[in-house]
Amino acid sequence: MPKPAEVTTPSDREVRVTRTFNAPRQLVWDAHTKPDLVRKWQGYGGWDMPVCDMEVRVGGKYRWQWKNREDGQQFGFFGTFTEVDAPSKLAHEQYFDPGNFDSAMPAGDPCIVSVVLSEHNGITTLVCNLTFASKEARDDAVSTGMTDGMEYSYGRLDELVGRNAG
Repeated sequence: MPKPAEVTTPSDREVRVTRTFNAPRQLVWDAHTKPDLVRKWQGYGGWDMPVCDMEVRVGGKYRWQWKNREDGQQFGFFGTFTEVDAPSKLAHEQYFDPGNFDSAMPAGDPCIVSVVLSEHNGITTLVCNLTFASKEARDDAVSTGMTDGMEYSYGRLDELVGRNAG
């Protein structure tokens, strides 16, 4: 069983999340780049992902939106892919779309997100680096429980790639 994500703050504008998966890198890559797979693991309990549009290429756009099954609240993210090097690196600008969700997450300046995948003996290590426009933007994002949400999703990703690896 992979251990929970390790969260560090390499600078006052960054959050780095490192997580391992018992699966080949290609499976973890596919789970990050194929909308039908992304929908299966990204998100939180009680939320659906009705919008998952992704054109995975440099300059390609994406839009993700989640909707709460109980109260209908919605929020999402959108942006442009800035680096695509399959199956090892994916980077994009991430803008927050608050929808009708009450959150401390900052809207406005983008967060730059990079995901680097490496594989050793069938174990894939993911390093997700999030670079915010300011220390305040980073702190606001972290205060929302963002990294707990990431670990929840990564737990679902464990199940998805574990099934496919087996």
